[in-house]
Amino acid sequence: MHPIKNAVIQLFGKFYWHDKIQSKVKQDIAETTLSIPGDIKNIASEYKVSGNDKVSTRQRDDIIFITSRFRSGSTLLWNLFREVGGCTSYYEPFNERQWFNKALRGDDVDSSHRGVDDYWAEYDGLERLSDFYKEDWIHANLYMTEKSYDINMLNYIDTLIEHTDERPVLQFNRIDFRLGWLRANYPNATVLHLYRHPREQWCSFLINKDEVTKDNVTETYKDGFYLDVWCKDLAPYFPMLDVKQTPHPYQRFYFLWKLSWLWGKHFAHHSVSFESLVTDSEETIKKIMTATKIYAVADKLQSIISAPRLDNWRGFADNEWFSVHERNCEEVLSAFFDETK
Repeated sequence: MHPIKNAVIQLFGKFYWHDKIQSKVKQDIAETTLSIPGDIKNIASEYKVSGNDKVSTRQRDDIIFITSRFRSGSTLLWNLFREVGGCTSYYEPFNERQWFNKALRGDDVDSSHRGVDDYWAEYDGLERLSDFYKEDWIHANLYMTEKSYDINMLNYIDTLIEHTDERPVLQFNRIDFRLGWLRANYPNATVLHLYRHPREQWCSFLINKDEVTKDNVTETYKDGFYLDVWCKDLAPYFPMLDVKQTPHPYQRFYFLWKLSWLWGKHFAHHSVSFESLVTDSEETIKKIMTATKIYAVADKLQSIISAPRLDNWRGFADNEWFSVHERNCEEVLSAFFDETK
């Protein structure tokens, strides 16, 4: 390649992939999404067409999707369905460890996930998922609406559903802002939304607890659970997530937590708090099983739960410190949603 041409291409690449340019590109795409008339549907023609099994898969009414943020107790809820009987419970299908890939997934299990020996048993025999899996799912295009399109993601989820003769349960930590897309493509599935007190979840987020304090958090915060990655990808839609607009880590965390909570409350069929699951286990399990039309023995599942301490946030900062940041965030969110009406 001619050296001048090569230099121009490299210069353009640096320009195009710059954060500001990518943010503007995403904003333009979001504002100019092709509008398809709402009354046009893919109805059947009079001609017999083979290969419509995917349509019937997506119309099934026995599918259960769990949506939750990281460090909010989603592993516990997944494990309950794993033990309930009659269900195949898939753990974090989009996880970068690719549970279907024996050479890549490793054998590590988080010690905080009590009663869990592995995450991948349900994925054995599903090596074909590699044909569809995209690692970009964990950090890019995190916001998807009813009009979004990703055929690989659809085929990936379809394959998981079709792999089992039992009820498929898919527990995600990466679909909260994709719930509109998920509901549009699997309209008869049941969506369960699990959430946790933001202050408790924040403390669980911190991977350098011995170093970070309320006074030095802006300088010492280390991103262990994709907070910065998610904020960067979602900032074109939710500008308050931009680190330049919101440099304080807890405020960015709270913004993301609240937005996720709002999406869960809006799109899910049933929402449940982690606190109720571990403090009022029997009644909460009964409600979950009733909502999903599973008739399980609640006390058997209750024995799996080991309630953690629920006031860890007090060891990080007092109520006033958290309240000041949360009030600031709530004011911004109220203004944002008023402006977007």
